[in-house]
Amino acid sequence: MTKSNKRKIFIVDTSVLLYDKNAIHSFPGNDVVIPLIVLDEIDRFKEKPGILGESARYINRFLDGLRKEGNLHDGVLLDNDQTIRVETSHSEEVPNSLDLRSGDNVIIGVAMHLKSLRNEDVIVITKDINFRVKCDALKINAEDYYKDRILTEEDIVYTGQKKVEIFSPEVVDKFYENGKISCKSLSIDLNPNEFFVGKYQNKSMIGVEKNGNIDHLETRIEQMCSVSARNKEQKFALELLSRSDIPLVTLTGRAGSGKTFLTLMAALSGLQEKRYERLVITRTLQSVGKDIGYLPGDINDKVDPWMGAITDNVRHAFKDLTYFSLMKEKGIIEITPLAFIRGRTFNNTFLIVDEAQNSTIHELKTVITRVGEGSKIVLLGDIEQIDTPYIDSFSNGLTVIIEKLKGEKLAGHVTLMKGERSELATLASKVI
Repeated sequence: MTKSNKRKIFIVDTSVLLYDKNAIHSFPGNDVVIPLIVLDEIDRFKEKPGILGESARYINRFLDGLRKEGNLHDGVLLDNDQTIRVETSHSEEVPNSLDLRSGDNVIIGVAMHLKSLRNEDVIVITKDINFRVKCDALKINAEDYYKDRILTEEDIVYTGQKKVEIFSPEVVDKFYENGKISCKSLSIDLNPNEFFVGKYQNKSMIGVEKNGNIDHLETRIEQMCSVSARNKEQKFALELLSRSDIPLVTLTGRAGSGKTFLTLMAALSGLQEKRYERLVITRTLQSVGKDIGYLPGDINDKVDPWMGAITDNVRHAFKDLTYFSLMKEKGIIEITPLAFIRGRTFNNTFLIVDEAQNSTIHELKTVITRVGEGSKIVLLGDIEQIDTPYIDSFSNGLTVIIEKLKGEKLAGHVTLMKGERSELATLASKVI
């Protein structure tokens, strides 16, 4: 086995391999060390449904395949000049305060062992914040897994709109007279489907980018019930939700900003107009107790506690749940956990992914690639409220989707800035 110089040793934690199965290939030109205890931890997940089980099974199969190329104890060289080996030893100098029955503490022992043997960089890669803190306290280099992070704390998350001072009142007049104006005439670059807010003294104009122009908004949701936007961001959201040429929409905003209500009304209107054959609502479930299976009843009973936001909005719009319940009984409306999406195909479907900020990019990719012809998918969430371990405002799946697709004609995004639930709710979200 031949290796190049200036290599680093990356000790990869279980959390990284389960988060992204391809992480095992992501350190070209360096040495990847997998502590033996990580294999034991991964094995416990191989029967799990969804992304976790898939990742665990992939890692097991991949390492088993490497055995044909060489001995995993000594290390196997990959095509990208990366080696992978399994480490079975750990240092005896782990502080007494760290219980070696904990996998993290055993990995710390592995890092200390490798540092004592070599004069090379040894870096622990983990999604676990507390693990990184412990490593730092013991002078062990530790980093997050950054492959999916496309923003830093200094970056501004894309809001889906651009505000500009107009240089003359004639521009505003021309816009309203013709129904559109070219972006080139304003010397402005907009992303596809990005919204434009222009102001000249007491005159203003709002529009949306379409094929190099800024066009009037064509907001229309009237079939099920009359929906009126309370602010310009809600107008922008209605524009994206009602247009069939934008199959992927992302809406973010604080609690009470209207993202769930507007999306649900757009979906029900689409069903009424026969533009869609069914409505599917899904989300990542944060378990009560240990697992969703501890809740009684069938799948609908188990999911109901997590879908209160949906039923609350239906009750607000129609004053009861009769229509909604009838549509569920007929199978026109379906509520399902995100983990059950894999392997399905959604044609002529309006698909809502609620609380999408709690999903990883790999989970959302799985959902989006299920979307077939004649369908629309809407991802909803508040990126400031992350409940899932190992992801944050900059690395969660919703943020990654927004940033990666902001230049695509098939996608549109709006950040809803203002809470509209009540004055008290708005005050609480700002002050508390």
